Amino acid sequence: MDLKKILPVFSYIFHPIFVSIYGTLFFFLIANSFFYNSQIIVTLIQVTILTLLLPLSMYFLFRSLGVVSSFTEASISERKMPIAVQAILLFVLIKFSVSQDSIAELYFFFLGGFLSSVIVLASVILKFKASLHMIGISALTCFIFGLSMYYQLPFVNLIAFCIVCIGLVASSRLYMKAHTYTELIAGIIIGAGPQVFLYQYWL
Repeated sequence: MDLKKILPVFSYIFHPIFVSIYGTLFFFLIANSFFYNSQIIVTLIQVTILTLLLPLSMYFLFRSLGVVSSFTEASISERKMPIAVQAILLFVLIKFSVSQDSIAELYFFFLGGFLSSVIVLASVILKFKASLHMIGISALTCFIFGLSMYYQLPFVNLIAFCIVCIGLVASSRLYMKAHTYTELIAGIIIGAGPQVFLYQYWL
């Protein structure tokens, strides 16, 4: 099997729009015994609406208006509105849905995502195109690593798998000529940096 033919698949599987869902599902998979089923369901619905359904709806709206042209590739000018919307929705999520008092781990995961969104929005304004895919998967990897330390669970294989996926996503973005090495590295830093910084508040 030609790896180059399947590399673009990783750009879709690990698209940043899915990262919040992945992180939330994984968190409740390992911590479901600490929450009521109703709380889990409500949180999943809120996260799905605010980080997946609304952004997808806005994407189709922006595409119909000619603001964006691609789901996986976008120019610097096309990034401003979607990233701004993402930042606003993440702020709404941590302000009104996932609070620090109720679900601290998810709160700081989404807070890190919000900070990454603000940073990457600033970079777009400065005409720099950091990789959103690398931001997403790096943040998710750091969150899983944080949960491993917090709950004292041996996620060695899973973390190793995530690191491999970071490499595959990076290779995918290079193969699709969507980013340079500098943009990929910047994406990793912007995604992982806020998550690692926030460790001190919940680990």
